[in-house]
Amino acid sequence: MKIVGYIRVSTDQQVESGLGLDAQANAIADYAKKHCVESYEIYRDEGLSGALALDKRPGILEAIGVLTKGAVLVVAKRDRLGRDPMVLAMIERAVQRKSARIVSVAGEGTDNDDPSSILMRRMVDAFGEYERLIIGARTKAALRTKKEKNERVGYIPFGLKLSDDGIKLEEHEEEQKILRKMKSLRKKGLSIRDIVKKMNEKRILRRQNIWNHASVHRALIKLA
Repeated sequence: MKIVGYIRVSTDQQVESGLGLDAQANAIADYAKKHCVESYEIYRDEGLSGALALDKRPGILEAIGVLTKGAVLVVAKRDRLGRDPMVLAMIERAVQRKSARIVSVAGEGTDNDDPSSILMRRMVDAFGEYERLIIGARTKAALRTKKEKNERVGYIPFGLKLSDDGIKLEEHEEEQKILRKMKSLRKKGLSIRDIVKKMNEKRILRRQNIWNHASVHRALIKLA
């Protein structure tokens, strides 16, 4: 029996969760040992969400590409293949076309294709998508709360800086002067393109970077 392993962690996946790359690889190794398979390849997608389209996940495409008739694509858990039912269905179909099958070390209805097993797989997929949506909703809510409290959320906007507590944002005096300068030029009737040209010519830069149409436009919107 030919075994092809596949492992994946998303950008926010913590190794401590038990689904880190090493933990998944160990689960696949245990499966291989149980079935007396000494040699196999493991393909991986690191830092990629399970909701991404297949063309953005080279690891799973490579894994499917090397499958042969009767081979087994082994994952530690089914949600490592993906958390979107449509993506999972596409993977399953691609594996079937290779006359191979998918096995989750955790079981999850992948032992065979009887009606109960298929139902189990669909339930696992549905709960996986639900979990992804819940995590996304919680993340958005947390970010929204941070913004309302004027706390840092990712990139610090031009014109602001971290306060001494390292959490809240406060105005950056020099950058605020630059923003007021751009606002003044806009009020005089200059186009965004003209403002970009004038700021760069005078070497009034955006944190050591030159201004462009998009960055000036964003800055002016925040000032509106």
